[in-house]
Order: sequence, then structure tokens, then C-alpha cells
Amino acid sequence: MSYLYLAIAIIGELVGTSLLKASEGFSKLYPTIGVILAFICSFFFLSIAIKTIPLNTAYALWSGLGLVATTIIAVLIWKEKINVASVTGVTLILIGVVILNLFGPGNDEARNNDKASESSTITEIKSK
Repeated sequence: MSYLYLAIAIIGELVGTSLLKASEGFSKLYPTIGVILAFICSFFFLSIAIKTIPLNTAYALWSGLGLVATTIIAVLIWKEKINVASVTGVTLILIGVVILNLFGPGNDEARNNDKASESSTITEIKSK
């Protein structure tokens, strides 16, 4: 369920960032209101997600996937240009997110939480 909350947080960030562009420096009322609501939603669900997902993992996913998706949105919707340096930078960040998720320090904590959760579930089943 935590990863669902994280996905909602990422979507909120994407909507907020897109509306930030549409608000034209907060000069348009409705996109500005949308920015505020989207980022409130994003940070709310991110805060729920990090109750069980290690902070470094959650933030790496939130920012990394947000960066990649925002780049795609910028090119497809806002018709912004992208060059080799931009693609290289985004790729390196994405590689960093993958490395953090596979080998980062929070992984041991996440595995221990999963094992503890499995143990308590098994104990509950045995006691019934």
C-alpha cells in the first residue's frame, strides 16, 4: 500500500509541476490553485509512504521518476526541446535511482521490516 501512496505522490508532483508551467509565474489563478493543491496532495501522500518505505528509497523514486516523467511531459505537452546532454543527465539520475533502490542503505531496513511483518503474521496465524 505504501508504494501506491508513493505513486499518488509522484502523480501529484507531476500535475503540480505541469500546472506550475501553466500558471505563468503564478499570474493565472486556476493553475496557481491547482499547483498548491497538487503539491499538498503530493507531500501528504509522500509523508504517508515514508512511514514504511525508507526515506532515501522513497525520495529517490519520487524525485527520479518525477524527473523522467516531467521531462517527457515537457517535450510532449509543452513542446520544449531536449538535447543529448539533457538525455544523458536524466539517464544518469535514473541509473542512480536504480542503484539506490537495489543497494542503498535503506534496503536492509526494508527487508528487516518485511521479515518482521511476515513473522508477526505467521505468529498470528499459529495462535488462532
